Amino acid sequence: MDGTASPSTVESRKRSTAKDLLAGSAGGVLQVFIGQPFDIVKVRMQTAPPGTYSGMMQCAGGILKNEGPLAFYKGTLSPLVGIGACVSIQFGALEYMKRIFQAQNLRAGTGGPEGKTFNPTQLIIAGASAGIANSVVSGPVEHIRIRLQTQSATKPLYNGPMDAIKKIWAEKGIAGLYKGQVATLWREGPGYASYFLAYELLMQREMAAKGIRREEIAASHTILYGAIAGYALWFTIYPCDVIKSRMQTDGFTPATGQKYTSTFDCVRKVIANEGISGFRKGLIPTLIRSPFANGATFVGFELAMRVLNSY
Repeated sequence: MDGTASPSTVESRKRSTAKDLLAGSAGGVLQVFIGQPFDIVKVRMQTAPPGTYSGMMQCAGGILKNEGPLAFYKGTLSPLVGIGACVSIQFGALEYMKRIFQAQNLRAGTGGPEGKTFNPTQLIIAGASAGIANSVVSGPVEHIRIRLQTQSATKPLYNGPMDAIKKIWAEKGIAGLYKGQVATLWREGPGYASYFLAYELLMQREMAAKGIRREEIAASHTILYGAIAGYALWFTIYPCDVIKSRMQTDGFTPATGQKYTSTFDCVRKVIANEGISGFRKGLIPTLIRSPFANGATFVGFELAMRVLNSY
C-alpha cells in the first residue's frame, strides 16, 4: 500500500466537505437575519465617543427615530453573503479537523466505537482552526459591514458594500480591506475554540447519556446548546471584539481621522481614556442577541446536515 486514498474515498471526502459547507451556509444565513438588528446596536455603542449613549435602549431608539426601522438591517447584503461564507468555512474547517481526529482516535482505539467522542484538547484545536480559517473572510466582511453600519445616514461615504470595497481598495489596497486583522485573529482563534468546545461537549454529553446518535438530538436541545456556546464565545473574546470594531471604524490616515496607530495603541488608549469599562461597551445587546443568533446557527447547520445526509 502506498498510502494513496482510493478514488471512492476521495469522492466521499469531497461529498462530506460539500455538505459541511452547504450546511454551514444555512446556519450563517439564519444567524444574519436574526442577529443583524442587535449587531448594529452593538457596533454603534462600541465605536461611539464616550457619553454618546446612556444605554442600549437609547441607542436603538435613536436609530429607529432618526433612520427608520430598515436601518437595523443596514449593511445586511455584505454579511448575508459574507457571514454565510464565514460560517460555511467555520463548519467546513471544524468538521475537517474532526475527521482527522476521528481517524487518529480509531488508530489509537479511543473515542468510542466510531472514534467520534473527542477530548477537550482535540475540540479546542478544531475550534481554533475553524476560527483562524474563518478570519481570512470574516476580517474584510466585518470591516465592510461595520463601516456601513456606522456611516452618517445623511451624508454616507459609501453607497453599498461594493462601493465600499472599491473605495477602500483604491485608497489602501488589500491592506485597507484587512484593517483590524490582528484583533480579528486574536478574537477568532480563542473565541471559536471556546465556542465549539462548549457546543460539542454538550452534544457528546447528551449522546453518551441517552445512547443516541447526533441526528436524534432534539432541535430544541441543539438551539439551547448553541445559545450556551454563544455565551462561551462572547465571554471569552468580547474585549477583542471592541478593539476590532474600533480599528475597523478608524480612519486610514491622520488626515481622515485616524486615532490608533496599531492594535496595541488602540488597547492602550481605550484603557487610558475609558478604563476597563471601555471594553464592555455594547455588551448588553450582544448578550441579548447571542442565544438567538447562535441557537439559529447551530440548528440551521444540524438540520441542513440531516437533510443532506438523507440523500
